[in-house]
Amino acid sequence: MKYHSAITGWGTGAFEFLSDKDLNFIIIFNEGAPLELQEIAVLHKPAPLLTELAVGDTVIICDKAFTITAIGSEAPHTLKELGHCTFSFKGGTEPERPGCIMLEGEELIPEDITLGGIIEIF
Repeated sequence: MKYHSAITGWGTGAFEFLSDKDLNFIIIFNEGAPLELQEIAVLHKPAPLLTELAVGDTVIICDKAFTITAIGSEAPHTLKELGHCTFSFKGGTEPERPGCIMLEGEELIPEDITLGGIIEIF
């Protein structure tokens, strides 16, 4: 296991990007992030990133499975330091932004994300 954390809440705008099929992403942050960031993020308990992320790793978000297809240059650092990254569900071999982790797999909808739900990477 490379990463394991539990969801503690989300902001009122956290699912706007996920609900827009052209965007199709969520932003995650450790709980305690600045208020303006909490509004657009899924918040979770701080957790260590135990080893480097790699293309081909599996990400589980509330029992939905995804495969990492690309990792932005900043994503490992911000995940480790702030519990922050953008999970984009569009797949693809090029990250959309430096803080993006591109995923492919099951469809994630707002109703899938629950308090206490687990985010794991392995």
